[in-house]
Amino acid sequence: MSDAPIIIDSEKCKGCKLCIKACPFEALYMEEKLAVLKPEECRACSACLDSCPFGAITEAEKKNCPGPDVLSDFKGIWVFAEQHHGRVQEVAYELLATGRRLADDRESELAAVLLGHNVTDTVASLIAAGADKVYVVDQPALAEYEANVYADALNQVITKYKPEVVLAGATAIGRAFFAKAAVRSRTGLTADCTALSIDKESSILHQTRPAFGGNIMATIITPNHRPQMATVRPKVFKPAPPDPNRKGETLIEALKLVAPDTKILRTERESGAVNIAEAEIIVAGGRGLKKGDNLNILRKLAELLGGVLGVSRACVDSGWCSAAHQVGQTGKTVSPKIYLAFGISGAIQHLEGMRSSDTIIAVNRDENAPIFGVADLGIVGDLFEIAPRLITALESVN
Repeated sequence: MSDAPIIIDSEKCKGCKLCIKACPFEALYMEEKLAVLKPEECRACSACLDSCPFGAITEAEKKNCPGPDVLSDFKGIWVFAEQHHGRVQEVAYELLATGRRLADDRESELAAVLLGHNVTDTVASLIAAGADKVYVVDQPALAEYEANVYADALNQVITKYKPEVVLAGATAIGRAFFAKAAVRSRTGLTADCTALSIDKESSILHQTRPAFGGNIMATIITPNHRPQMATVRPKVFKPAPPDPNRKGETLIEALKLVAPDTKILRTERESGAVNIAEAEIIVAGGRGLKKGDNLNILRKLAELLGGVLGVSRACVDSGWCSAAHQVGQTGKTVSPKIYLAFGISGAIQHLEGMRSSDTIIAVNRDENAPIFGVADLGIVGDLFEIAPRLITALESVN
């Protein structure tokens, strides 16, 4: 069939049945000693392509530029509601806030997609955060994250309901499986977005992200394919206050899922791991510290304030600190209540990672340092004089 995801060459097929054994969806069967496809059952998972030793199975040519009548079938803004062991991650609420804005601009519905096991109790929080609908796939196979299974589940729901836009957080999970989902949906994906908007004339999603090392901001569109898919950096958008009185619809989807590519034996949290993205107070240092040992001054200050240490890329590149503490486009995007920057000049790459902080306090000897342009309080002075004074003052209080 012309719309089948794969093509079987009858001249090359030897009837070995290896593809039938490999297919997790029973989409293949034998007829007159040749493999035959049931297109309605095929999920384009490529398992049969890898299993055929004779090269008899190939992927069908992708259809380019579907007409406006096809694109108009896709409606609604979706947000992938990432959860870990039943706890919805903060980035999902951030995306629901901006998704609500996009849906209102588009005059369409906002939906959340929740994948996992024993997660239905979290649906109410997603509706309170702005979702009109929540699509829930609650199955044991989704209890632990596995990229192939998650991509399959999301793609099945996308195929059934045809959303116009699908968003996910640019987290370790979002980055790992969302690209798989985009490829299987035969559409584009813009990664690490920092701004999203709907163009009023074309109604196309404008997806803005840093490019060329953060030296320019590129706005990318997906005009000819649907859904329009993007991952968004955590902490770029603020979550909206929840409304417990909001009403929404819950749709439970029972799916036949592909077998996982990997098996998770156990999970262990790295000892001493730091998550600066969740910190409410960050004390950050840059090249102005002069040497790695001087980070101990800021570590002490952060400890007294009940915060964590952050650094610019210059500190990581110099080997002074691990990348887990790096703030910026190539590090973590943060949005603490207080961000104290010592000896950080304020390159655009760093500013994009912390400019959404509630209060920014900057200390730098250069009165023209770019960081003063985003600081709520700027102090022109020597960090080696100011930081120790703050430590002394805090120790006297404690």
